[in-house]
Amino acid sequence: MARLPDLSGIPSQFETWRARLDCPFPAVQAVLADCLGEAAGLLSAAGLDAWLDCARALGKMGRGPEPVLALLQAWPQVVQTLGAGDRAAESLLADVAALLQAMQKSPNSAAMAPLLQTLPAVARRLLASDPMRRYLCAVAGMMARTTVSLHGHHATFASPGLPVLLAQAPRLLGVLSVSGLARWADYGVRHYASHPERQRDYFALQLPDSRAVLQRERHGTLLADVERQLELLLRALWQDPAPLRAYATGLEDAAAPAPWSTHQTPSDSLCLPDVYDGLNGVAGLDRYRVAVAHLAAHRRWSQPLLADNLSPLQRLTIECLEDARIDHLLLRRYPGLRYVMLALHPRPVEGACDPELVSSLRHRLAMLSRALLDPAHGYADAALNHCVAAFHALLEDGKESSTQAMQALALQHATRTRRQSDQLARVHFTDTVVSYRDDNRHLWRFIEAGDEEDSFDQPRPPAEQEMPGLPPRHYPEWDAASQSYRPDWVSLYESLHPSGDAGAIDALLARHAALARQLQQLLDRLKPQNRVRIRYQEEGSELDLDVAIRSLIDWRAGSAPDPRILMSHRTDGRSIAVLVLLDLSHSLNDAVPGSGQTRLSLSQEAVALLAWAMDRLGDPFALAGFHSNTRHDVRYQHIKGFGERWIEAPKARLAALQAQYSTRMGAALRHAAHTLGAQASDKKLLLVLTDGRPSDVDTPDDQALVADTRQAVQELAQQGIHSHCISLDPQADAYVHDIFGQHATVVDRVEQLPERLTRLFVSLTR
Repeated sequence: MARLPDLSGIPSQFETWRARLDCPFPAVQAVLADCLGEAAGLLSAAGLDAWLDCARALGKMGRGPEPVLALLQAWPQVVQTLGAGDRAAESLLADVAALLQAMQKSPNSAAMAPLLQTLPAVARRLLASDPMRRYLCAVAGMMARTTVSLHGHHATFASPGLPVLLAQAPRLLGVLSVSGLARWADYGVRHYASHPERQRDYFALQLPDSRAVLQRERHGTLLADVERQLELLLRALWQDPAPLRAYATGLEDAAAPAPWSTHQTPSDSLCLPDVYDGLNGVAGLDRYRVAVAHLAAHRRWSQPLLADNLSPLQRLTIECLEDARIDHLLLRRYPGLRYVMLALHPRPVEGACDPELVSSLRHRLAMLSRALLDPAHGYADAALNHCVAAFHALLEDGKESSTQAMQALALQHATRTRRQSDQLARVHFTDTVVSYRDDNRHLWRFIEAGDEEDSFDQPRPPAEQEMPGLPPRHYPEWDAASQSYRPDWVSLYESLHPSGDAGAIDALLARHAALARQLQQLLDRLKPQNRVRIRYQEEGSELDLDVAIRSLIDWRAGSAPDPRILMSHRTDGRSIAVLVLLDLSHSLNDAVPGSGQTRLSLSQEAVALLAWAMDRLGDPFALAGFHSNTRHDVRYQHIKGFGERWIEAPKARLAALQAQYSTRMGAALRHAAHTLGAQASDKKLLLVLTDGRPSDVDTPDDQALVADTRQAVQELAQQGIHSHCISLDPQADAYVHDIFGQHATVVDRVEQLPERLTRLFVSLTR
């Protein structure tokens, strides 16, 4: 803070300023001299006059002394942060005054003081005039939209969420851009416009969708966006099946924890921050890659140690050397990581702290860690260089060494370098955190758990064991009322459908032999005729006579014959991938009058006949089914994958179909698009077979899920996926065309489904 000028010698100037302010509140008069002294050292003469005029106008608004006090105390700090003497910084006061005037005219005048009180903290986050001006514009827009108008009342009420939003703004701007903050606030305003208490909870980050939208708007690389990529990397490079888990960062006052894993079993999770920003020229994705590699290498090469007889100094030193060993082994296998590691590893300055005044233990270990990783470290400390030489001797000639060897070396180094000041409470933390390394909890085992140790290795009780199977995929859901998505709203679990008797499907096909013969004629017309011969193949379907004769001549002449005497064919001109998605809701168990069958059995017949037709054509196709039991449990079951042949295994799954629960169709369509979109075919067709309106037990308004399904169909169209619905509901005309447009077929006579479905497929793919 700037040194306060002495105003005692210029009482006339002080009185002039006091008169200009013209504010009789005793609370304001008590601090006026101090505020004027601070402002005189930071503001220009014109800026000081504008500040006093703004405070005078606030005092005349009839809102009491609090807004005036907030402006007098906050504005000099804002100008100091953004640049004392900077006219651009001082000119922001006009934007603040205009915003305050708008608040005074609105029901949200109670938010004037919170706005002014948080301005210094916001300025410390934004650090420049232009972002600050954008923030003030964003607040003005938020204020215009956060006014609540309750149902049944013509009066407009002040939003209880706006003061909470302003109070949260400094914290939120640590993880969001100004535009991201505006979008996050806009979601809360639109979804809770008629629910004041829920709006306040949203802005206080107490609702699940509040945190979900915050995650969506955060800057940096989100773990949720690269999780699958990192899991594949972990499996491919380390043969490690461990799942990845995210933990929240950036919203708490305490420092974010380091990555961790207990490493007790192969299925233990690797816990990583939910977002990584770029750092020192390293992108967020590369930070995730090196953090995952470091954790995986620990799982491969580290062994647990007993911690009970070791001091904190000794344990920290052991962790430092073991981390360095792991990094060296990593660089042997993947030397391209060196640049990333050196960029992310801090470079502590030798002699940066006084070891007599502060604890320098962390500083010394950070220097040692840098020296072990960087041959050009340049440190002159004799004990450090002795430890570096001993470390490299243990790892020379391709040796892996061991965690136990690192422990022995660490104990020697700790004994040689310990200081009495290491016990001081004041610790030097600057340039001591290696962000890609974990917290090493996996290294330690405790015989006697004390107050300072957590029993990370204790097994969880059975009730807390995770469910087997793949982790859920989270999909958004469209909210028609607010015209926006609810992020990560639906949890979808995918699995392989259980198997039944494959012979039952063959019996169904035999029952429709006459129809199959009719369809065969149509299929023959659809088969591509422009066959291309591929010659010189060691494996193929036919003998290439010319090459075979030439090889025989070479063999009889004593030369090495060409073994590529076979040929194969491929067909050009038809590139279609089809995914058939079955609605397996409980209503499929209803009987079809006059047929002696259920809708489910007729659907099985139709899909079996369709699969037979697609197999005859050679089109890649997949079968899947879905049902739901609230948004937390949408089940997507694979019946046949694109890579499978139409043989006994998928037939057995089709024969075992069971219908239950409800029809939350939007999430199933989005997941089907994820599978179908990965195919390389020119045309991608999604056939949806359903018998009712999209619905679920936790959504009383059926139109809500109809709107979400319509939005999902539009998303598929944008991805180049053509969707077509076959509905068995006689009343489907009331909604199915609203969802799928003209790409829908209503089958009034369900017993005709096998023939109608197959002929429809032929017409769609002609």
